[in-house]
Amino acid sequence: MASIRTRLFLTGLLAGAVLPLAATDYQPPIHHDDGWAVADARAMHWDLSRFTELEGKLADKSFKGITSIVVVQGDKLVYEAYFNGGNPDQLNDIRSASKSVTALLVGAAIDRGLIPKVQTPIYGYFSDKQPWQHPDPRKQAITLEDLLTMSSQWECDDENQFSGGNEERMYVTEDWLQFALDLPIKGYAPWMSKPKDSPYGRAFSYCTAGAFVAGAVVERATHKPLADFAAEALEHPLGITQVKWNRSPLGIGMGGGGTRYRSRDLAKLGQLALDGGRWQGQQVISPSWIQAMLTPRAQAREDADYGYLWWRFRFPLKGVEQPTWAMGGNGGNYVFVVPSQKLVAVITSTAYNHSYAHPQSQGIFRDYILKAMP
Repeated sequence: MASIRTRLFLTGLLAGAVLPLAATDYQPPIHHDDGWAVADARAMHWDLSRFTELEGKLADKSFKGITSIVVVQGDKLVYEAYFNGGNPDQLNDIRSASKSVTALLVGAAIDRGLIPKVQTPIYGYFSDKQPWQHPDPRKQAITLEDLLTMSSQWECDDENQFSGGNEERMYVTEDWLQFALDLPIKGYAPWMSKPKDSPYGRAFSYCTAGAFVAGAVVERATHKPLADFAAEALEHPLGITQVKWNRSPLGIGMGGGGTRYRSRDLAKLGQLALDGGRWQGQQVISPSWIQAMLTPRAQAREDADYGYLWWRFRFPLKGVEQPTWAMGGNGGNYVFVVPSQKLVAVITSTAYNHSYAHPQSQGIFRDYILKAMP
């Protein structure tokens, strides 16, 4: 039977089939030498009955596949629990939430002057991959910003199984970079909005190949594997020591998905975004890049905008909608950031390829975490 709840006991206990804790049995997260301060949610007047109810639904399998929930408010961990075999050292496969990490790495490269600006055309980095199929002046004009906002003119749509650029087609080729660079310019059917008719002047189309190429640009600009630059520019400054990056068949870092982090370390990424690129007083990413990254630049859906590889949702809190930025990936993996509340919440899940995964994690955040807030 899968573990229902796991607490960070000093004894090292990681998993056990136990009943959900009553609100009176709440235990604050355990302090470790990982940079996190901890706080008692009771003293902060959180409604712990919401967590008790949530744990009950995880125990009776109303919610499926959730492996961890970590909540931070005011720079302090206030809630941390593991379920269904999850544990503090688990490297969670966050799938497309990795794209948001790639956005941070683009910013780190720009901060260092290794990439001139976000509007830099991307084809100039890959002259060795010529000739490209479907030559078109509009392809030469595609910028890094186009990739970060999922609004390039490539015919690439992961949500359309017939799209030539669908990520599943890329995965069965050897040269993912050539696959992306060879994509044709897309057309617009009468029922599709063209960029000039779209909010923010960009026509959104979810394209993992584009995020992969953004990571490849970082590799070319830094002359380092993506994982090495990530360690140097992002992970080590945050005290992140355990991580796993994927690579393409030809060895290019996979900036589009599948990176694995521990839950507390995912919370650090959210806290970095919340605090304008700072961690424990150190400026890791420039505040100007964080501001640019967390600015709506395309409308992804009616209920969501998009910045630079970060989602922007709107969730109600005490009757008022709160802009919420998020890293999001297949299976219902999320890092939610609510600037107005100084709140970061991590939900990891293994409900991969299930239609309920995203609504489930968003529902947990909306109906339990936000409603538990003081």
